[in-house]
Parts: sequence; C-alpha cells; structure tokens
Amino acid sequence: MKDKFYFECVNCGTEYLADEVEYVCPKCSAQTNNEEPPKGILKTIYNYEKIKTRAPKKRLFDKLKKREFTELLPISKEKYFSMLKVGKTPLYSINKIDDKHIPFRLFLKDDSQNPTYSFKDRASNLISAYAKEHHIETIVTASTGNAGSSLAGICAAQKQKAIIFVPKNTPKAKLTQICMYGATIIPVDGTYDDAFELSRQATEKFGWYNRNTAFNPFTIEGKKIVSFEIFQQLKQQIPAKVFVPVGDGCIISGVFKGFEDLIKLGLIDKMPTIVAVQSNKSDNIVRNIDNENFESIPSTTIADSIAVDLPRNYWMTKKYLADYEGKTCIVTDEEIMEASKTLGSNFGLFSEPAAAAAFAGMWKYYQNQQIEPGEKVVVLLTGSGLKDVASVENLINIPNPIKSLDEIENI
Repeated sequence: MKDKFYFECVNCGTEYLADEVEYVCPKCSAQTNNEEPPKGILKTIYNYEKIKTRAPKKRLFDKLKKREFTELLPISKEKYFSMLKVGKTPLYSINKIDDKHIPFRLFLKDDSQNPTYSFKDRASNLISAYAKEHHIETIVTASTGNAGSSLAGICAAQKQKAIIFVPKNTPKAKLTQICMYGATIIPVDGTYDDAFELSRQATEKFGWYNRNTAFNPFTIEGKKIVSFEIFQQLKQQIPAKVFVPVGDGCIISGVFKGFEDLIKLGLIDKMPTIVAVQSNKSDNIVRNIDNENFESIPSTTIADSIAVDLPRNYWMTKKYLADYEGKTCIVTDEEIMEASKTLGSNFGLFSEPAAAAAFAGMWKYYQNQQIEPGEKVVVLLTGSGLKDVASVENLINIPNPIKSLDEIENI
C-alpha cells in the first residue's frame, strides 16, 4: 500500500509519501488566513504507469465494468466497504421535458438513492473502509447535515463510532437522521467553520480519524467513483458535459479527479466539459475564479447544501477548472426552485435545492444554445428533497378538505 499512491499539494506542488502526512500540506496550511479558503489540500496520485503495466487496458475496462475500483483507491480490498449499497446509482435517460422533445441526450444521475439519500455517502464509505482496514474505530466530522448524516449511517453499518460537530442552526431533519443512526452529536455555538475547527482540534487531542471534506484527501477519492460509474453506464464513453452543483468545490473536484484518472490510464483521451453551477446568492467560487485576491460574500441561497462563504476546496477546484477548461454557470434561487418542481413533476425525482441547481444550470445552458444537438449531457443530482422539505413549502398548495365527491372540481 505504501507505494500505491502519494500526495501532492495543490498549492505548492510538494509531494509527500503516503506515510509522511495524513491530512494537509503542513507548509501551505500554516499560511492560510481567516479571510481566504484554506491552502494545502492534498491530491492523491497513483502509480498509473505501474497500474497500466500490471493490468492491460482490457482488464481495466473489465474491472470498471464490474465496478471494481480498488486499483484506484487507497484501500486494498472491497471487503472493507460497508454492506450498504453506496454508489451504483441509476443514470436515467431523458428525452422529454414538459412533454416536449429535447434535441440532446440528457441523463440524470440520481445520487439521492444512496443509503442516507445524498452523494456524501460516497466519501463516507471510503473513509470508513480506510479506517476499517487500519483498525480505526472512531471517526469525526463537522457538518451542516448531509455529511454528518452520511458518516453516521455508514459508521452504524460498519460498527464504528461517529462523532458529528454541527453548527447550532443545522436543520432539524438532518439532525434527526444523525440521531437515528446512533452517532454522537456535538452542537457548536457558531458557524460551520467553527464546527470544522473544533473537530480538527478534537482529531489532534483525541486521535480520532477525521472525515472532513477538503481536509481528508480520501474524501475526493470516494467522490470520484461517480465518474467511473458514468463512464461504465454510458458503455465506456464519456458525456460531452456534466453539470455539478458547487458549494465547497469538493464534489466537482471528485468528478474531475475520476475522469482525470481514466485519462492517465489511457481509457479516455479527453475530459468532458464539466460545468460548475452556483446560486447567485452563493457564488464564492465562480465569482472569484479569475480574481487574484479572494473576496467572500455571505451566502443567502435557499440551497442550504451549497451555501458556502469560504469554499474549502477552492484552490483544487480553481486548478481543475483552469487545467481542463471547465465552465461555470450562475443560476437564481427562483430558477433552482423551478428546476426542483420540474424534476418532481416530470420524472418523480424529489431533489433538494442544491441538487436542483445542477438541473437549473443545464436548462440555462440549453436555453442559451450552449448544448449541441445530439450531445450526451449528465446532470448530477446530489441529494433528496426530503433533506430540506421547508425549502419547497411555497411551491405546495394543499386543497381544502371535502365531505363528498360533489365538491371536487377540475381534477
């Protein structure tokens, strides 16, 4: 395992052996101030040439077809994953919206069908598996809800202890999920950033393993598996475009990383156009992407899961967008809620606002004639609407109760 991968700092490029550092680049992380996203995030690099030598292209294709990904993961065997069905989520093919044919091939990747109903299970499952292989019993994370619910659920299945630091304003529905999975909740009188810092300090003080996204480099490795699945589900082809909702930048970095791994193995020859979609009320990545100095504006979007003031994976996201000519798209909260309604009424998919943002971005691209006829386009739906029912209350109109069928009109 020691020579299977190494780490590379996204800021300074310093390389570290797997046993030299665990979470972040010590040099760059020490330079981070409170007014900019954290520096020193590590990228996991595999010995791609050795993998290609050991496993010919046909064998690699076969392994991807069977969804056996351990060649490109920091664990030795799939048996360390939980028994829960994480990943392998459906990719729905869509040819009509509002009963009108669309001139391109649309696919909806529904990650709400993960065990705790969000994309975050991909990261939690790998972190838990790594801990299992290394006989680590306690895992900690900071969360506004989804990551905490995810870690709590996966750890319950793995018989591991989960400790979740949450800001005091975390939605009750998400706290309920965490509680039902039996995790330990530690409410923090402050923001997500305060919860993150306390969880990091707890890692140092108590020796717990830390799952925090944009801190533990293996979270990106768990998330990248979605790209392998898309490649497999499209019969070893890549889409023209992938629309991804963006908050901290961790999911989109995982999507980039997955396709990048396939490029380095020679299984594909180019990167899909990956589109970062943000709300205009939480656009701290897209707005700063070409700026020399980062400026944060407080987030007020209804899409709670992508409401981020200091995006923790900003530097990796920025580099990926530059290196692979990724695109960006800003949508309004009104467009997000309209997308949520469209997903529900057209396809029976109840997506949380953050997930619906990706669909809103796709629709804006289509309306602006930025999608070519016949293109394969994937929209990543990252979480269930049951995570945040309050956000759609204004879209719901419950009729008055009746006493007889004579009162029913215009059904």
